[in-house]
This record gives sequence, structure tokens and C-alpha cells, in this order.
Amino acid sequence: MRKLVIFDLDGTLLYTLEDLMNSVNFSLDLFGYETKTLEEITSFVGNGVEHLMRRAVPENISEEDFKNCYACFKDHYSKHCCEKTRPYDGIIETLKILKNRDVKIGIVSNKFQQAAEDVCQHYFEGLYDAVMGESESCRRKPAPDGINMMCEQFGVEKDEAIFFGDSEVDVKTGDNAGVYCVSVLWGFRDREFLAEHGAHLFIENPLDIADMID
Repeated sequence: MRKLVIFDLDGTLLYTLEDLMNSVNFSLDLFGYETKTLEEITSFVGNGVEHLMRRAVPENISEEDFKNCYACFKDHYSKHCCEKTRPYDGIIETLKILKNRDVKIGIVSNKFQQAAEDVCQHYFEGLYDAVMGESESCRRKPAPDGINMMCEQFGVEKDEAIFFGDSEVDVKTGDNAGVYCVSVLWGFRDREFLAEHGAHLFIENPLDIADMID
């Protein structure tokens, strides 16, 4: 039985695209840049919000203009990140099942640490044991830092942990950390895309997660 279950956040536990899109487009519109569709935002996510904004803004803007637009995005998103965001169907029930089995639950996100903590506390209070976001001591995925720190914190060997994520970044993160990675198919990437980027095990329903850790 796995002792530690680690989840990616956006696209795995939470549907976050519309709130991200609204904050991106608020900032782009304020600075006179072309706004983006939901499909475009979907293709931009996975490497953290700075990377998301760099892909959203015009290529030829100055670094100063980017920083101003990015700061606007962060301020708007911090105030509006929980308006249309929601847990995927079956996630809350799955987390409760795992907690009842005394399995440690970790969340590793490419959000900044404080933002990751705030969102997890809002949606999953009492249903997880630790959350790791990007910080000075924890590089964003696909660096293995978050998973490594999580395993060390709980005294768990890598073969006693399992990682669930929805993106090619998560597949690479699992490889880099030496932890078994399962790709979920309810998130931001489809099976074909994930398979092309090295995914080899897939799951279609959150309620099947508990069966995988026995």
C-alpha cells in the first residue's frame, strides 16, 4: 500500500481555467493587448503563472511592460481566484477516503507557495497534510523539489509514494523525482498528448484513485 499520495493542483484537483483566463484577460485588456480564448489559456498552463503570462503577452514587449502586466495579473488573481474554480467531481470524496485510510496526502503545485496554501485551505481544509508551491527553497515543476521535500517530510521512500497529475510537466516531474506518476484524463491535456510526452498509465475517474494505492 502507498503511504503517501501526492497530487498536482490545477487540472488534477481543481478546475481553474476560467479564473485564470479572466485574470489574464483583465490584465491584457488593461494594457491594450489582445485577450486570449479559453483554448489558448489551456495550452499555456502547466509551468506556473509567470510562464502563463509570458505566453499570453505579445512577444515584442519590454521586460518592464511584462513585469507591470504580470503584477496586475497577480493582484487580480489573488482577489478573484475562487470565483469559478471548483474541485473536479469525485475529488472531495476521494480525499476523504484516503484520509480515512490514514494515507498522507500532499499537494505539489506550480503556484507560488502562499497562493497554493490559500487555495488549498479554501477548497480542501482538513483533507490534506502538506502543500508545496514555488518558493526560494522549492523550484517549480518539473524540478523534483516539491516531491522530494514531501517524501522527506513524511519519512516515506520513493517507492511508497505515488503522484497524480494532468500534464506533461507532471510526467517529467515524476520521472525527475523517481516517483510513480499516473496521468489523469479529466484535466487540461488529453491522452494522446500525454502519451506523446511519456505518460504510460492513465486514470479517467477520480474515484478510482483509492483503488490504485492498495
